Amino acid sequence: AAAIAGAAAALGSGSGASHLVSGHANEHHALEEELAAFVGRQRALLFSTGYMANAGAIGSFATRGEIVLQDRLNHASLIDGARVSGARLLRYAHADASDAATQFAAHDTISLLATDGVFSMDGDIAPLPGLARLCRAHEAWLLVDDAHGIGVVGPGGAGSVAAAGLTADDVPLLVGTLGKALGSFGAFVAGDHDCIEWLLQRARSYIYTTALPPAVAAATRAALRVATDESWRRAHLQALIQRFRAGADTLGLPLMPSATPIQPLLVGESGRALRLAAALEAAGYWVSAIRPPTVPAGSARLRITLSAAHQAAEVDGLLAALAELAPLWRAAS
Repeated sequence: AAAIAGAAAALGSGSGASHLVSGHANEHHALEEELAAFVGRQRALLFSTGYMANAGAIGSFATRGEIVLQDRLNHASLIDGARVSGARLLRYAHADASDAATQFAAHDTISLLATDGVFSMDGDIAPLPGLARLCRAHEAWLLVDDAHGIGVVGPGGAGSVAAAGLTADDVPLLVGTLGKALGSFGAFVAGDHDCIEWLLQRARSYIYTTALPPAVAAATRAALRVATDESWRRAHLQALIQRFRAGADTLGLPLMPSATPIQPLLVGESGRALRLAAALEAAGYWVSAIRPPTVPAGSARLRITLSAAHQAAEVDGLLAALAELAPLWRAAS
C-alpha cells in the first residue's frame, strides 16, 4: 500500500500508453528483471492481465495448421488463447500424462502443450515432469500457467514448476499472475531471451494495449520482496492447510485431493452449494459456491481458500461451522 501510494504520487495514476510507445517506465523494467530472477528465467514480460498473457503467449507460439494440446480442466484463458491463435485445440484427460502421450502419438502437428500448474477449481497440481518429457520428445513448446503456484509452492515460492525440479529448458514458457499470492494486478510471461523477444514483437495483447500503471508495478515489487524475504508466511500457510485437512478428515468432509491453499468441498448440486455458502456467510465465513459452467455439471463445490493471513483459530471455527452443517454436505458424499 505504501509503495503504490508513493509511486502514484510521483508517477501518476496511469501509464498513458502501450509499453512500446511511451508507457514503459523504470518501475516496469525493474519488476520484469525481479520477476525473471524470482522464477529463474532470463527475462520476463509484463501483461495487463493473466488472460492477456495466455492469449498473447499461445497466439505467438502456435498458429493455423498446428495443434495446441491442453488439459481438459485448463483455465478459460488458455482455452480461448488457443481458439484465437487459429490452431486446432485438442484436450487430454485431466492431469493425465498418459492420455497426452496418446494424443501426441495420434497427431504429428502438436506444436504447443498448455496446462495450469495448480488448477484453480480443484487445487491439484499438473503432472509437470511427465508433460515436460513428452514435449521434449516431440519438440513441442510447453506452457505452464502457474497463477496459483507462484509465491505459494516450490522453493522460495517460485511455483509448481520449481517444485517439480524443472528448469527453463523443460518449461520454456512460464506464465504467472500478480493478483493472487502477490496481491497486486497484472501478469507476466517468463522465458529465455529469444522467447521473450519473440513474444514482445508478436503478442497482440501486449503490443496493442495500455501498460499497467507504474504504481502497480511498484506495489508488485514490494510484494515480491515480502514473498522473497518472509518465507514464514508459506510455512504458516502449509500448517493451516494440514490443520484443515486433518480436521476435515475427522469430520468426513468430502474434500477433493489437494495439497494447496485451494481446498474444494465437493457438493454436486448447485442449489446445495449455494445454501451451504449462505449458511457459512451467516456464521461469519466467506466461502464461494462454484457452479457450472465454471466447473463440470454435477460437480458444484465450495471453494475453500486458505491464506497466510488466516489463523489456526479461524480454521478451527470454519471446521466447527461445517460440522453444524453436516446434513447439507453429507447428502452429497
